[in-house]
Amino acid sequence: MARIAGVNIPTEKRVEIGLTYIHGIGRNLSRHICDKAGIPLDRRVHQLTDDEVIRIRELIDSDYSVEGDLRRNTAMNIKRLMDLGCYRGLRHRKGLPVRGQRTHTNARTRKGKARPIAGKKKAV
Repeated sequence: MARIAGVNIPTEKRVEIGLTYIHGIGRNLSRHICDKAGIPLDRRVHQLTDDEVIRIRELIDSDYSVEGDLRRNTAMNIKRLMDLGCYRGLRHRKGLPVRGQRTHTNARTRKGKARPIAGKKKAV
């Protein structure tokens, strides 16, 4: 099992798909990494040599922000917005949608499970 950026890559998957298990790497970026490392896209992870795994690992470490660093950076950006007290920061603080979506209905992913209001009756 290949371990890249602290993530175990599934061995039976193609390298292109396996790299997407790393936070911060999608399909497009994984293709670019394979091209730079000189690895065919149809190769499986268990077919990689140690040299190829090391090449991928060094390429990701040097050129891309992934996993813990990326998560920390994102969290710091959100914390900065909250500390500034700007509109987006206030929305993050209240747990509401940040990018202008409606909240009268919908927005359940952000707001959480609906809570009943005491004394309010359903309209017939």
